Amino acid sequence: MKLGRRDLLKSAALASGGASLTGCERLTTVVNRKWLGEDVPEKLVAPENAEIDPDFHLLSRAAFGPWPGDLNRLKNMGRQAWIEEQLQPDSITDTACDLRAERFESLYFSAGDAYEFRKPVLRDELTRHALLRAIYSRRQLYEVMVEFWTDHLNIDLEKGDCIYLKPSDDRDVIRKHALGRFSDLIRASAKSPAMLVYLDGRTNKVRRGTQDQPNENYARELMELHTLGVHGGYTQEDVREAARCLTGWTFDIKRLFALDQSSAYFRKDWHDDGEKKVLGHVIAARGGPQDLDALIDIVCAHPSTARYIAQKLCRRFVSLTPPESLVDKVRDEFIRTQGDIRSLLRVILQSEEFMASGGQLIKRPFKFMVSALRALAADTQAEKPILEPLQRMGHGLFQYPTADGYPDDDLPWMGTLMWRWNLALALTANRQPGATVDLKPLSRALTQADSPLSPQKWFAHFVGRSPTSAESSAIGSAETSLPTTIGLILASPAFQRC
Repeated sequence: MKLGRRDLLKSAALASGGASLTGCERLTTVVNRKWLGEDVPEKLVAPENAEIDPDFHLLSRAAFGPWPGDLNRLKNMGRQAWIEEQLQPDSITDTACDLRAERFESLYFSAGDAYEFRKPVLRDELTRHALLRAIYSRRQLYEVMVEFWTDHLNIDLEKGDCIYLKPSDDRDVIRKHALGRFSDLIRASAKSPAMLVYLDGRTNKVRRGTQDQPNENYARELMELHTLGVHGGYTQEDVREAARCLTGWTFDIKRLFALDQSSAYFRKDWHDDGEKKVLGHVIAARGGPQDLDALIDIVCAHPSTARYIAQKLCRRFVSLTPPESLVDKVRDEFIRTQGDIRSLLRVILQSEEFMASGGQLIKRPFKFMVSALRALAADTQAEKPILEPLQRMGHGLFQYPTADGYPDDDLPWMGTLMWRWNLALALTANRQPGATVDLKPLSRALTQADSPLSPQKWFAHFVGRSPTSAESSAIGSAETSLPTTIGLILASPAFQRC
């Protein structure tokens, strides 16, 4: 018999005595731990080699780090099968995560209707949803790509009305196209009310009989950040011509009687309908709203775009200085498949260059926090107290002020390492508000009759390899308290890398 959500919640209430539960969050935790696979397996095997286990490495890059049991499962099914499963996220049952993350009402409203919510509610629900999905979703590669494209098409909630419009952008642009075709993603973003507001596209107009000049802000970022890259070979004239293509597209919440009030729309009287020439391609006069589609087709098919996206993906998944051999392979696959994102990821994740890159990337604060919570099988509802450390570490969600998104480079994050150490020690000691950690199930799962549970085994569980002699000395002896030992491991340089 298949249990529905309501049945599961009723069963959880009965199993826990009903009256002892304090709310929906507690019910969700009971259901997820008892029936939906969030519990720690009875037995876990920690890697024993001096080098990072290759399966652990895959989970560290193509996921936000392993949840207890993920490594065992991957080894049983094989890397190839795991990658293919993750590339088809709709085939993965994600009920446990849905119970935690699908209760935020504002995320399901259209761009226009979201104005009925207060800003703090929108900010709270959008950020909590993102964190919960990253921690608990079994569609881990999908969530990794959601984060990637959120940075690539960055929108700061604090500009104008973006806070009302970003929830629908997250749903209808980023999440809808995260593993689809690149040109569909860019086209959806170009028509997104949130992007039109953030990069001033909604005021891009050339009215007849005036000296209006097109607003070039979005056109420039489209070429510099979203497609060709800063060295992609476009000129100022290409930017100007692209801006002309985009004239007339706008968003106005005050169109009270419009059937498509919540969507971007085209104003013919604002459009420059003359002939345009972008990157050597002529766009015929009077193309109207089709000028935008023609522009997107041109920039997405440009060879510089293939290389720019290939390099950016390789930087995120392999190395900040990725091998040219791999970048070329991914570029060629982009051209061959016309930007099929799944195909690009297959090339990267199955490559020798990827497998040889373990431990080369610094975790950004968001990934550090999520990987720690996952490794500990922590329980959280992603409320404000657990989001505050991200603010201190400089990685507040949806808050980067410029269009280039949070950086991949190491240096910008080096000044906040103390906050990482504090979080690691607070989590393991259960002193971090907003998250609960129970080390007993992990201890039982890692303990074997012929092998006592040592700090070295804990290190291997969290890092994917056995510690060096220096690392063994640093994390202490078996006499050190368990929360302190694990806190030191999570604060170690080894756990900061993936």
